[in-house]
Amino acid sequence: MQHANLDHWTERADLAASFRWAARLNMHEAVANHFSLAVNDEGTRFLINPNQVHFSRIKASDLLMLDVDDPSVMDAPNAPDPTAWGLHAAIHRACPHARCVMHTHSIWSTVLACLADSRMPPIDQNTATFFNRHVIDEEFGGLAFEEEGRRCASLLSDPASKVLVMGNHGILVVGDGVADTWNRLFYFERAAETYVRALQTGRPLRIMSDDIAEKTARELEDYPGQAEAHLSELRAILDAEGDSYAN
Repeated sequence: MQHANLDHWTERADLAASFRWAARLNMHEAVANHFSLAVNDEGTRFLINPNQVHFSRIKASDLLMLDVDDPSVMDAPNAPDPTAWGLHAAIHRACPHARCVMHTHSIWSTVLACLADSRMPPIDQNTATFFNRHVIDEEFGGLAFEEEGRRCASLLSDPASKVLVMGNHGILVVGDGVADTWNRLFYFERAAETYVRALQTGRPLRIMSDDIAEKTARELEDYPGQAEAHLSELRAILDAEGDSYAN
């Protein structure tokens, strides 16, 4: 059901579906964490989840439309979460290539972020996906208000850097749109789980050579249509269940 007075309805519904699936997969945290999506060419206007609403209840019509150049939004009755503004506005302002930004404290990625060495070696296909393709933030500075948000944004200035392992914090993933970013978030969480569970065995890891890891990562980057199909299937499941995400 599309609301005639709301623009960017397809983008809203896609983003709402990603919130619902993050909740189903236990990749959310109470009423915290945030996903955002830029909707103009400059990346300055973006959709984001409303303050303090559980991911499992977010609908397309609930999403806030913010402008990175309008901090007065924080004084409005429906102001976003201050850390959502601090982190996501900073990234959309400084990194127009980051069209979609998804930040979670999902458990396996957060465990990785808590290790003294948060690098993830290529021990399977999923971990190899991120070989030399994730940035590690070693300088956690507290809650992601505006100063901390700007610092995090500076770590994503290279368009090739699409995953930020936020030491002592969680994970932040960027991409070209909802499908691309959700797919990357999902697979990074799976990769982190595989790595942490492998460490838990206490046995030596079977680590790929750099050449094979890079080859695998490039093959997966070029694999056609997977992200779009992934999101499309998730929306099809929600639709078949009569879910309210697209209201």
